[in-house]
Amino acid sequence: MKRGIFLIAVALILTGTGAVLVSCGKTDPQHAAPAHAAKYHCPMHPTVVSDKPGDCPICGMKLVPIEPQKKIRYRSTMNPGEVSDKPGQDSMGMEMVAFEVAEAGEKTPGGWAAVEIMPAARNRMGLTLGAVEKRVLVREIRAAARIVADETKLYHVNVKVAGWVEKLFVATTGQYVQKGEPLLTLYSPELMTAQAEHLSATGPLREAARRRLELLDLTDAQIARLEDTKQINKTLTLYAPASGYVIERNIAAGHKLTAGDQVLALADLADVWADAEMFQDEASLVKIGDPVEITVGDAAFAGKVSFIAPMVDAATRTVKVRMQIPNPDTKLKLEMWATARLKVNLGERLAIPAPAVLRTGEHSYAFKDDGSGRLTPVEIKIGPRSGDWFALLAGLEAGDRVVTSANFLVDSESQLKAALAGMSPP
Repeated sequence: MKRGIFLIAVALILTGTGAVLVSCGKTDPQHAAPAHAAKYHCPMHPTVVSDKPGDCPICGMKLVPIEPQKKIRYRSTMNPGEVSDKPGQDSMGMEMVAFEVAEAGEKTPGGWAAVEIMPAARNRMGLTLGAVEKRVLVREIRAAARIVADETKLYHVNVKVAGWVEKLFVATTGQYVQKGEPLLTLYSPELMTAQAEHLSATGPLREAARRRLELLDLTDAQIARLEDTKQINKTLTLYAPASGYVIERNIAAGHKLTAGDQVLALADLADVWADAEMFQDEASLVKIGDPVEITVGDAAFAGKVSFIAPMVDAATRTVKVRMQIPNPDTKLKLEMWATARLKVNLGERLAIPAPAVLRTGEHSYAFKDDGSGRLTPVEIKIGPRSGDWFALLAGLEAGDRVVTSANFLVDSESQLKAALAGMSPP
């Protein structure tokens, strides 16, 4: 009975004390400001808040700006979802990394937030920094290329009279012939008639008859022999108009031909073309005359750009770029595939290390180190890539330090921090 009376007395005393404390803690409603509008408070009486600077109505002290409170928490580097309020080890026995939970409303574009990572944690993460700097950038463009014949060094052998192929000196495609070598003999009644007219013609008609024989591809030596021997040749021998390889053969011995038929095609392969298909943004950087190197296996060949197509292929959305390649030993064969490499000098430009760039859809970001341990995500705009560097168009300045490794961990921590800040009550 006495114990029950004692407990009741203690409860009454505590209730009274609580009432006194609540009463003492009250402020005049006219001195309080709505929580969402409060920007200033009294350092001695935190419950006195205002949206404007002024004096505390209780003690007369100057109101000071309300600074957002920052909270340090700890998280596993292996499992970002494992978070604790105290330092220690995670479930895998690894030391947990400290990170700062931002005040509500602190966010950056893209849902990232600035983070502070201690030096010890940086070492464990392998975090390194690089600098934004001015440097000469060279863009290397690679493209698959197909070796084709130089069209300016193609020779088509046609016949100008009807007849039959009696003898063929070029029997295989790919055979090499020298200029002036015989290609075939053609039996032609029309040619025999033209020779007879030349022998019987006199005066001005003789000159016209000779001109006709020349137009039928008889050489000066053949016409001179006809005039000396007075013997009509029943066949016409066609000779190679240039040195080259036979890349097309449309006849065989005994084949009947009509005037205008193409019988052979010759290609001089001392120079060849390498045709490459490049994406339109790459082709826009290339100029006629730019040096180029193509490789086939371990062999490399130097050349230059000779032609850029004026249109984009509608099916592949690429631009044809043609390169002139000297081929003195004929090591480059027609229809070979090669790799073309062009180096385009972009000049001296502001550049950022490529490992520092984080891409999210249409935007790019980098984490900037302000020197005090704070890493702030900054949206940047980048240009062409040159090896391990990107041209930097906007967002950072020369000398700025950026994170170049462990970006995945920093990015995860930044996004987690932004998410926690977004869930924090005002």
